[in-house]
Amino acid sequence: MILQTYQSTRAARAIPNILVVIMGVALMTLAARTQVPFWPVPMTLHTLAVMGFAVALGPRMAVAIVSAYLAAGAMGVPVFSGSPERGIGLAYMVGPTGGYLLGYLLAAGLTGYLARGRGTLGRFGAMGLGLVVVYAAGAAWLATLLPANQILAVGVLPFVIGDLAKIALVAMGAALIPALITRLRGRI
Repeated sequence: MILQTYQSTRAARAIPNILVVIMGVALMTLAARTQVPFWPVPMTLHTLAVMGFAVALGPRMAVAIVSAYLAAGAMGVPVFSGSPERGIGLAYMVGPTGGYLLGYLLAAGLTGYLARGRGTLGRFGAMGLGLVVVYAAGAAWLATLLPANQILAVGVLPFVIGDLAKIALVAMGAALIPALITRLRGRI
């Protein structure tokens, strides 16, 4: 009887986390589908979503969301940017953006861990390090597909300013949202 109660309570506690992961995957998919025309590939809001999850929800939930997103994509659900037109499933994941997808997973954990309890500048720094991880994984993967002299020019440099702007938005939002919630609570 006690074991059944424990298991049912444990399952009940897991439901909100499962719902957060499902909503996170939906937001990651929306971020992938939100594209700014750019060269060599469209710029998406992936970085904003990954860093937002990491800062707002912490490393475990951020990793869970990105893992579930990648698992859905690996199973052929068209969650990635440009899918199904540019491929689906594992075929898409081993394409030119595969390293960045792995980088998002690694960055979600690192950024979430480093951002815990930090102020705006600390969160921005944590996201900056997470961004370095994304670029390192992406560039390493691109090294298997492109000549070495093209990797930075095609896979990193065009995206730095946009990604820095995205993490600045997340850092400012993370600072402003709690203050806004506190003000609203006082009025309700």
